[in-house]
Amino acid sequence: MKLALATDAWLPQVNGVVRSLSATLDELETRGYCVEKITPDRFLTVPMPGYASIRLAMAPRFGVRRMLDRAAPEIVHIATEGPIGWAARGWCLSRGVPFTSAFHTRFPEYAAVRTGLSAEYFWPILQRFHAPSSAVLVSTRSLAEELSGRGIDHTRSWSRGIDHALFRPEGPRHPVMAALPGPVLLNVGRVAPEKNLEAFLSARVPGSKVVVGDGPALESLRRRYPHILFLGALAGEELASAYRAADCFVFPSLTDTFGLVIIEALACGTPVAAHPVTGPIDILGRDGHGVEDRQLQPAGAIDTSLERAIAAALKVEPGAASALGRLYSWQRATDQFTHAIASALNGQDRKLKTAA
Repeated sequence: MKLALATDAWLPQVNGVVRSLSATLDELETRGYCVEKITPDRFLTVPMPGYASIRLAMAPRFGVRRMLDRAAPEIVHIATEGPIGWAARGWCLSRGVPFTSAFHTRFPEYAAVRTGLSAEYFWPILQRFHAPSSAVLVSTRSLAEELSGRGIDHTRSWSRGIDHALFRPEGPRHPVMAALPGPVLLNVGRVAPEKNLEAFLSARVPGSKVVVGDGPALESLRRRYPHILFLGALAGEELASAYRAADCFVFPSLTDTFGLVIIEALACGTPVAAHPVTGPIDILGRDGHGVEDRQLQPAGAIDTSLERAIAAALKVEPGAASALGRLYSWQRATDQFTHAIASALNGQDRKLKTAA
């Protein structure tokens, strides 16, 4: 199979989309796949407004077409709805090459936070983008149900995984966090308005709060919450040590489609507190026992009140958290990815159709 991947999110960005794509490509290469990567580092880029660390390809249409013409893929996976994604979509439609797409990010909700406009204003753009896709890959069942309600009903499952050699309960604990008064509450992710971080930072709960990550809201939040420890972006063993040093991982986001950091924290033995929304509810379930592979003990807590969720998660045994985290692997996730790609290529999913 000659496969091409087109994405606007790529290294050196640090986020769940990039980690998911990188891990999937690594796994595909171990299986003998050769994937043509159409990524921003192959183009002249400009900073994304409001996110200087995210760089978007400038007018990539002709460059994308040349690259795809040269690679001649049998099928293309389009990971993002940015300039590269739209250019790859146009090439596929003009050449009659099937493509799959993915719904990683809630752009309508993110755009609404940034512009003050209703998210409903942006949904038709997403609906048009994904309409001719042979299959839209989604990470959770609840997201698939939500998209179906919006007319995007040709979805296929593509879960997420973790590096179990890195994210594990055994190992060093971050020394700075280990010295903090307990309980230590941690959040990891992009520090941006759409992540609802202030719900965590302003929560009236005992202990110490720590934020790991970078983003456009970092400096303003540091000034507003001087008593909270902002460690900036961490990676590798240092990130794993931060998870292990926490007594509870707090995930306040209401707009994520999965939450890769949730399963990383769980695998390190750190219970999770979150709202009952897409992502957390698909991993933990409403009662914290998981969804598909139900666990005997809860691995975290879900509640409309973040404070109640934190209080309940702090009572969870670390072993129960790591047991749920161990269920997620990139091998299993890549099995789902390759099955969706092969089914689309063989015409078992929606047929390619002319975009409106």
